[in-house]
Amino acid sequence: MEPGSDGAADWRRILRERLPLFGHRNWIVIADAAYPAQSGTGIETVVTGAGQLEVVEAMLGAITASPHVRPVVYVDGELEFVAEADAPGADGYRARLGELTGRLECRRLPHEEIIAKLDAAGALFRVLILKTTLAIPYTSVFVNLDCAYWSAGAEGRLRDRLAAPPTGSR
Repeated sequence: MEPGSDGAADWRRILRERLPLFGHRNWIVIADAAYPAQSGTGIETVVTGAGQLEVVEAMLGAITASPHVRPVVYVDGELEFVAEADAPGADGYRARLGELTGRLECRRLPHEEIIAKLDAAGALFRVLILKTTLAIPYTSVFVNLDCAYWSAGAEGRLRDRLAAPPTGSR
């Protein structure tokens, strides 16, 4: 699909097709309705025509079923402060999103910091944006894929071994 194309009928298929291609450092964004079209060459936007929580649930289920990646979820720190009076449905959205992401590593950062991370990653790695119909501010869910079978601790130990002098050398 070309960036900005309408994949309302096909977003689930696109997610299934992209996920095996993606690995650590790729991103999947479940965006609200006002999320802008980005122009980076590695960024693909699909208009789902679906509700955001439906898409978040499907995306997290697909990632959980994939043995090669795990999700690191980022949400806008501003969401915690969006008042129900200003954005009807915000309280219910926060509660349900918390249920969906409760067992996952979930980081809250200011929106602009998450966008900067996404922009940097998009310069080298592919990003899939699944745009939904949700019209509540600061509700986009950003998922940085990480390796499921190799932890940060294992990587650190490997780097320490590589930096250590070889055993048996003078």
